[in-house]
Amino acid sequence: MASSLRLVVMGVSGCGKSTLATALASQLGVEMIDGDDLHLTTSVTKMRSGIALEDADRWPWLDRIGDYLNPKEGQPLGRVVACSALKRVYRDRIRERAGEVCFLFLNGEFDLIQQRMSQRLGHYMQAGLLDSQFRTLERPHHDETDIITLSITEPVTDLVSQALAALQKYQTQ
Repeated sequence: MASSLRLVVMGVSGCGKSTLATALASQLGVEMIDGDDLHLTTSVTKMRSGIALEDADRWPWLDRIGDYLNPKEGQPLGRVVACSALKRVYRDRIRERAGEVCFLFLNGEFDLIQQRMSQRLGHYMQAGLLDSQFRTLERPHHDETDIITLSITEPVTDLVSQALAALQKYQTQ
């Protein structure tokens, strides 16, 4: 698989983005960053307080994600980011900054994700914000040909295998 692959593992909070992104980066031998680490302090403070972010909060964050995926000369090319990318306009913003990118959409039901979030310790994203994440989510449309959908009901090892197989096909298209 090409070392210049730029991946965004996307989905609502609690769906397993960071876990899959970390596993894929390890398998592919590329860098990975959690998009949460690129949020402004003010955005993190809002989320810790249970306040959903607005688009104005997200634009600079999405720009930093796109810039990370499109490295400067001399930096490693292959990169993976865990990022919600809930709306198409958010994905388009990342595409504008990153160039060719592939999204892996982790698709799951509200109840399963809510259960996972309630068991998660120490994360600033409040489980109560899951409703707003699902309201905001614009599921990938058929014309977004750079998106691979995976079901979160599978074990992580199976998701990694499925993602790698799908990425292999994606790169030969």
